[in-house]
Amino acid sequence: MADTMQFDLVSPERRLASLQVTSVQIPGADGDMTAMEGHSPTITTLRPGLLTVEGPEGTSEFVVTGGFAEITATGVSVLAERAVAKGDMTQEHLDEMMEEAKTMYSKAKETFENEPGPVDDAAKLLADMVAMGDHMGLTAKQ
Repeated sequence: MADTMQFDLVSPERRLASLQVTSVQIPGADGDMTAMEGHSPTITTLRPGLLTVEGPEGTSEFVVTGGFAEITATGVSVLAERAVAKGDMTQEHLDEMMEEAKTMYSKAKETFENEPGPVDDAAKLLADMVAMGDHMGLTAKQ
């Protein structure tokens, strides 16, 4: 069996997980990545998606909407803006997340008129939320 490492997932509301795991699949803003014991130290931002952890007790999945992941040789700590265990995710949760993303997009368009960078980032966040819902079989309201 592969060596394990410490994994912690924290959101503003609570600690969702503190486990010994063999790997963590992270939805990074610059691309998905998998961290295992001995990984080079890295800090990455998260995009909306599924965070998957595998360990001796099986696989766990969490929906995250953003935040940061710190990877060290001995573990992974994730500070998520919002996180929900995939099994607890409902259409209502997705609707709330989509409304937040739509509001951010509208504010970016108003605030950064003729400045594509922040508006593009907000549009990508919204698209990532739709893709995440589709992946889980939930439908984003248009």
